[in-house]
Amino acid sequence: MKRRRFLFLIGATGGTLATAGLPFGFARMLAPPASAVELHRRLRPPGALKDDAAFVAACIDCGLCAEVCPPRCITFYKRDGGDLANTPYINPEDKACTLCMKCGIACPTDAIKEIPHAKSEILKQVDMGTAQIDRAACYPWINEGVCGACVSVCPLGATAIDNLDISPRPAVKKACVGCGLCVEACPHPSLPIRIVERSNGTIMQHVDRLQGA
Repeated sequence: MKRRRFLFLIGATGGTLATAGLPFGFARMLAPPASAVELHRRLRPPGALKDDAAFVAACIDCGLCAEVCPPRCITFYKRDGGDLANTPYINPEDKACTLCMKCGIACPTDAIKEIPHAKSEILKQVDMGTAQIDRAACYPWINEGVCGACVSVCPLGATAIDNLDISPRPAVKKACVGCGLCVEACPHPSLPIRIVERSNGTIMQHVDRLQGA
């Protein structure tokens, strides 16, 4: 092995070990600025502090929440997450939360609070957002057949989402906590149901392109 190559490998190995030994805060400091991501697809685990800056400050990047997660829905921001690097999130399009509430039990800090695995407590304390339906794309809403996937898969049942009156058209209710199982179950390619901030409502609003024309 050439001397220059040998020195390069030694330096690279030393740098990797040094970075691995840094406290979690330094790892975030060394991460590049966050790249543009569609944040509406990334949810914090149930019971996470609502103030995201406070959550990031409280999270110690231990990864225990993901270790105990039965559906393995919790993943982590990579180095492209900037200050968010190594903090947990859920992308319901890939794998949604089942509201087992084990992540709060495992969390050693105040980042994710422990919430009893009881429907009444989940409805009272969990707020990951709310499901929002695009009625211009949802199969039953555009009369393209009967689906019902979102209604049947919801762990909170008709309390959170149900068919509107006697029709097969789904309607999200205020009790929805935003677990995202409906998003994972939706068979439509464009996913006309997604999790959004509660203030955005349960029905997607479309801007009239002809307005003002």
